Amino acid sequence: MKKEIVLLMVITLVVGALIGMVLSNTNKDTATVNQSPASAPAVNYQQKIKALEDIVSSGANNREAWVQLGHNYFDSNQPLEAIEAYDKALQLDGNDPNVLTDQGVMYRRIGWFDKAIANFTKANELNPNHPQSLFNLGLVYRDDLQEIEKAKKAWNQYLQISPTGQGADNVRTMLDHLENGHGPQ
Repeated sequence: MKKEIVLLMVITLVVGALIGMVLSNTNKDTATVNQSPASAPAVNYQQKIKALEDIVSSGANNREAWVQLGHNYFDSNQPLEAIEAYDKALQLDGNDPNVLTDQGVMYRRIGWFDKAIANFTKANELNPNHPQSLFNLGLVYRDDLQEIEKAKKAWNQYLQISPTGQGADNVRTMLDHLENGHGPQ
């Protein structure tokens, strides 16, 4: 009987040690995943896009769904699809400087600079205090069209409406580069 108790104790210790090792390794793997400093949460854009496509196919007048679909196409680097989704949203309400600006960024990405400029200009006309449209307008003029004076004008307007913050600091740096003849950064 003593042999049975000793054997049971040994088995219990071994099983306990094995369970502890398994749990310890599982916790280390989880801790490693959770502690990665620069990693953003994984986003399954295709899953989100599919869900939003289902929504807009059943109710084409759902402006917010079109906007979100455009954002997901934007974030997953599908510019033509983003442009189309933003266009649907703008057909429902064309007075949204944020959507106009996002669509303008997509136009720029595929090289349609005239359309990008038109979007950024309209966004700024709708909301003269919309710095992002002016920032992007300056980028198109400086980087894509090499129209430095127009870039300076857009960025000086930016600084008039948003004189402080990280964006303003970036714009000042870019303007300094242009003023000192260094060209685009």
